[in-house]
This record gives sequence, structure tokens and C-alpha cells, in this order.
Amino acid sequence: MAGTWPARGGIPVTRLLLATNNAHKVRELRQILAGVPFTLATPVQEGIVHDVPETGATYAENASLKARTLARSSGLLTLADDSGLEVEALGGEPGIRSARYAGEGAPNAERIAKLLDRMRDVPWERRRAQFVCVIAIAEPGGREWFCEGRCAGYIALEPRGEQGFGYDPVFYLPEYGCTMAELDELVKNLVSHRGRAGRAAAELLCRLASSGR
Repeated sequence: MAGTWPARGGIPVTRLLLATNNAHKVRELRQILAGVPFTLATPVQEGIVHDVPETGATYAENASLKARTLARSSGLLTLADDSGLEVEALGGEPGIRSARYAGEGAPNAERIAKLLDRMRDVPWERRRAQFVCVIAIAEPGGREWFCEGRCAGYIALEPRGEQGFGYDPVFYLPEYGCTMAELDELVKNLVSHRGRAGRAAAELLCRLASSGR
């Protein structure tokens, strides 16, 4: 059967588990992965408690931890991502600690405020930054694949825009003359780090499904 995935016990699986319950991220991934031969599901839909500590030293390690853990617990092919903002003038900070930059559980506004405070005296030409996203796809049996996407820009002087989430309001894209939070979501998914990694993942998923593996 096209689009099935062999899980434990030989039971065919047609669902792809997205290892996140973040509504913003789920929405983006559903748009980016539209057309893959799998039904997309979330941990809450599958009755899974999603609490995998991000203890890895790299984006790939964190994505792998989430993908492998949930693939084993669900019996489903699982996709997880880890992403971060790397600012050149700050030596790559906040990096893999982007979500915890202002402390565990701190809201986006506090993380952005801390970043802008650190960048207060940094001139425009030194405000270069990039978003990085690594996606891990894991099967219950242990096989694993990775895809990566990057997006270059600058740290804006102040937040602008209501779209997106995370650091999007202060990530300025010179080619568009606006922050990522000011982009239409379809355009954002074309140029963003997650969009680029996600399209590579979608191609991989289609190949895996067509090969029966």
C-alpha cells in the first residue's frame, strides 16, 4: 500500500508523528509538508506525553533525541526538529539555547529583550545572524535521517511585525526589507530555515514511502 510504513509487529503505519505540540510549529510544518504521503499527527493526538529533555550539544543531537524517543514510544515514523538563532557578534549565541536564552519557560518577549540589550551598542554591519534548523526523521526500528536549513539576516534594532513566533520580529531580511515577522506566511515558509529543512525532509519522506522503507 502506497505511503505505508512498516512498524513493529508488521502493522502498516500511514501516520507521521510530528514531535511537537507547539501550535505555531505544527502549523508551519503542516504547510511545509503538504503533499507527503503520510497523515500528520501530533503527540497530543496520539495520547503521548511529549517531554524529552534537550540535553544534546548540537541541533542534530536534540532533534535526534526527540525523534528517536517518540518513534520508540509511538511505533510511528517520527519527525522532530531543533532550531536556533546564531548571532555573529555574540559568538554564535544564543544557538542551541535559543528557547531558554532568558531562562526556562521565559516568554518570547523576554528572550527578545535580552538579545536586544546584548546588541545595544553593536553597529548595523556587525549585526549579522542566521537561523539554523535541523530535522531528524526516525523510524521505530532505529534508522534515522537528517535534513538542515539555514537563513541569513541581521538583528533588527527593535521588534517589528505580528506574524511568526520566537525571534522572528527581530530577524531582518535585507532582500525583503522587513523582519521575518512581517512576511506573509507562505513567503516565510519559502525562505525560512525550517522551510528549507522541511522541503528537504518532504522529498526524503516521498522517497522513503515510494521505496517501501
